[in-house]
Amino acid sequence: MGITLERKLRSDIVGGLADPFQKKAKGRAVKMNYNEFPSPCYVVDEDLLRKNLEILKSVEDRTGCHILLAQKAFSMYATFPLIGQYLDGVTSSSLFEARLGCEEMGKEVHIYAPAYREDEFDEILKYSGHIVFNSYTQWIKYRDKVKACGKHVECGIRINPEYSEIETDIYNPCFTNSRMGMTLKNFEAHDFEGIDGLHFHTMCEQNSDTLWRTVQVVDEKFGKYLKNLKWINFGGGHHITRDDYDIETLVKSILFIKEKYGIEVYLEPGEAVALNTGFLISTVLDVMENGMEIAILDTSAACHMPDVLEMPYRPNVIGAGQPGEYQHTYRFGGPTCLAGDIIGDYSFRDPLRPGDKVVFCDMAIYSMVKNNTFNGVNLPSIALFSEAEGARVLKTFGYEDFKSRL
Repeated sequence: MGITLERKLRSDIVGGLADPFQKKAKGRAVKMNYNEFPSPCYVVDEDLLRKNLEILKSVEDRTGCHILLAQKAFSMYATFPLIGQYLDGVTSSSLFEARLGCEEMGKEVHIYAPAYREDEFDEILKYSGHIVFNSYTQWIKYRDKVKACGKHVECGIRINPEYSEIETDIYNPCFTNSRMGMTLKNFEAHDFEGIDGLHFHTMCEQNSDTLWRTVQVVDEKFGKYLKNLKWINFGGGHHITRDDYDIETLVKSILFIKEKYGIEVYLEPGEAVALNTGFLISTVLDVMENGMEIAILDTSAACHMPDVLEMPYRPNVIGAGQPGEYQHTYRFGGPTCLAGDIIGDYSFRDPLRPGDKVVFCDMAIYSMVKNNTFNGVNLPSIALFSEAEGARVLKTFGYEDFKSRL
């Protein structure tokens, strides 16, 4: 199933709260007093986050694998102490992510980038315990620095098995002429003495049947190299904490490689860690009419939830249905001057008025890490919620945050 279609299937079946998560989310969200939070505000539910972490830890316990948080999806470091109770560390895509993971979680730090900046590499070595290189030339360029850094650093090569079931090229690391990883032909042309492991990442929001088929391809193409290595990293894109995810096939895939080659297996999901644990609380600013009712929110798709436009997809809203399902249908638009700053169409049993709260679901992932201040629109505040401790606003933003980026 293609990534765009799968995201839509996960997000568009909200009529009558038909999605099982919507029933859970409604139960969680009504425990919050929305007026205790600024607007707009990202709110991560620690109790829901812990449930996801317990699922991931159960996979670690059953298989002996190592699961890492991919910070590219979720970098809310206030939650890192909790995540570190369950997972083995973080994986990073940049120096800043590596430093954040090292300083705020203090466990394993892995890093991969298509190419490393020479002026950053010494600092990357300071924070990282595993470094994955994208090409032979990158490995040759930096291997002496690794050897001379004064600590043990595991090194890997990212491979491209030339197999992926992602249908949309922008999310597919194996599409034609991809820059991500080495194909078998290029890999076989070089000597990788000193390399400790292999890394592949070919999935995005997919179930474990895709992983099983991918592992078979990797085994067929690169298996002869695995027996001489310490580990293999299955990358991310595993939707392990989704209700319909097949954990048994995931376990089978991990144990297949571990038992055949006697090596360690790493996984680095991002979305699965914080999937369906976050909300974005927003407020209706105005309601207007132009062929249909249009509600202008203080929340922007372009600024605060960029995946809505980039994927694209329609996020779930607590208590809302499909257009026309309930009596009052509205198009949600953001406050920017971008004509296409449209979040989607939703229906409600009661009419919306300025000042009403609108709560979007699954807003922990790819939101805080991707937001921006286009048009000078302020960033949402960041908060935590739990039944035990209630609402805790951790950070608010203002003019200096906008100005300092320019």
